[in-house]
Amino acid sequence: MDKKIRRLEEQLCFSLQTASKQFNRMYAKALKPFHLTYPQYLVLLVLWEHSDQRISDIGEKLALDTGTLTPMLKRMEKNGYINRNRLPEDERIVIISLSEKAIQLEKKIYDQVEGCLTQLDFNEKNYFSLMEQINTLSQKINEIDY
Repeated sequence: MDKKIRRLEEQLCFSLQTASKQFNRMYAKALKPFHLTYPQYLVLLVLWEHSDQRISDIGEKLALDTGTLTPMLKRMEKNGYINRNRLPEDERIVIISLSEKAIQLEKKIYDQVEGCLTQLDFNEKNYFSLMEQINTLSQKINEIDY
């Protein structure tokens, strides 16, 4: 790539940031009827794959530290989406599991979000191609020693 000065609208980082903010707004609207935020939805996605996970494992999967995750999980517990239980043999470890409410609402929440994605008019090939490009970019950035 040549080294010319790029204007704001030519910056890849700005395009990604803008798209991310727009996705967050779109998901916020879809999740509003369930009183969920986008990060809380991500927690549910992790737990729908495998319930009964340690906070640290959830944080690792979502790239969130426990200081960010713990208050969010407390709100999710208060809203009836998860259960938080300490291991009897080591009370420092908190296990997060899905509540019955979260299990029952899984399909409804997923369908609501999927409805947003349908509006983007991606075919499956384009969807996964874009995802692969973004994941490759993310991996390359992660490998940079800065």
